[in-house]
Amino acid sequence: MRVDLRLNAIVDPERAGGRDIAELARLCAEGGATLVQLRDKMSETRAMIDRARAIKRAIAPLGVPLVVNDRVDVALAAGADGVHVGPDDMAVEDVRRLLGPGAIIGLSIKSTAEAEAAPIDLIDYVGSGGVYVTLSKQQKNAPIGPEGLARIAAVLRRRAPKLPLAGIAGIDAGNAAEVIAAGAEGIAVISALSLAPDPRAAARTLRQIVDAMLAKRGT
Repeated sequence: MRVDLRLNAIVDPERAGGRDIAELARLCAEGGATLVQLRDKMSETRAMIDRARAIKRAIAPLGVPLVVNDRVDVALAAGADGVHVGPDDMAVEDVRRLLGPGAIIGLSIKSTAEAEAAPIDLIDYVGSGGVYVTLSKQQKNAPIGPEGLARIAAVLRRRAPKLPLAGIAGIDAGNAAEVIAAGAEGIAVISALSLAPDPRAAARTLRQIVDAMLAKRGT
């Protein structure tokens, strides 16, 4: 499955700027988000499922898929389009077995070693970072910067030339172009969308930057 990863809007109830999470997702999608990811580290399971269902209803008419961070059970119960997992979550092999061949599976990769070891035949896209410093979550490691992202992109291009890659962490309109120039096909964004006065307009601006850089790259 080829996933459009140009603008991955990550919505988190803890960083929603006081907005309803489904409404926030809809605004981002209307502005040009091509994928929405629900990241919810605090809610009880039932509340998370309800949230995912509400987001799915809000963005489905716009043709934008929803993936759930970490929680395969929530994705299944809510009818989400897939999940995004990291190295400490459920193994990709188990996720694919549970969700089936039609689900979207994204994988976080933070180093060239992880890029070399990733089960690329079982995933649909990669999120890599943290590229820059972020306040939306605790960063265990120093940012990899555009240079680190470029090294990871090079490994992935060698192993799977068509596997889309998004940079994540601390990305905004001021540095999004650098992320695409480093070899990513898109950007994953939280605060620059959810905390913006107008998330729809912020999404539109970010999409324009990404699209212009991809066009310049001939992608």
